[in-house]
Amino acid sequence: MDAATARSRIADIRADAGKTTIDELDALWAALPTVRPEEILGQWRGSEFVSGHRFEGYLPKIRWYGKRFTSLTEVAPLVCRDDDGDLFDDEERAKGGAGLWTVEFRGEATATMVYDGQPVLDHFKRVDDDTLLGVMNGKGVLDAGRHYYFVLERD
Repeated sequence: MDAATARSRIADIRADAGKTTIDELDALWAALPTVRPEEILGQWRGSEFVSGHRFEGYLPKIRWYGKRFTSLTEVAPLVCRDDDGDLFDDEERAKGGAGLWTVEFRGEATATMVYDGQPVLDHFKRVDDDTLLGVMNGKGVLDAGRHYYFVLERD
């Protein structure tokens, strides 16, 4: 599969309420280009896929909005909405902040958010200039060895 086909398929999945499989997401991930940390600075809205991963549904439940990459060393991994609909950085659930690094994952070096307070990494690949495919990796997030995928759209 090439990157153009992957982009098209991701758009189709998102138009179909995010329904897919982890196997398909693995294949889409493999087809997309890597991204540098400096290229993803800013605020991003997030959404998840309906893939059957055990983590599915958790982020909407906590009213997750997305992520904010202010700089390479200042990252808010869980930007959520409060009861009034205002955005806030949920540092308690995230166990602190995070930083952006270039980390090798599946044989490719790509932008990766490294949590400060827990053994979790979110790797990113470029869907297009304003969309990223993210995959969560680390202790406690794998489901029978399978990763949790999500999408970020630039605000």
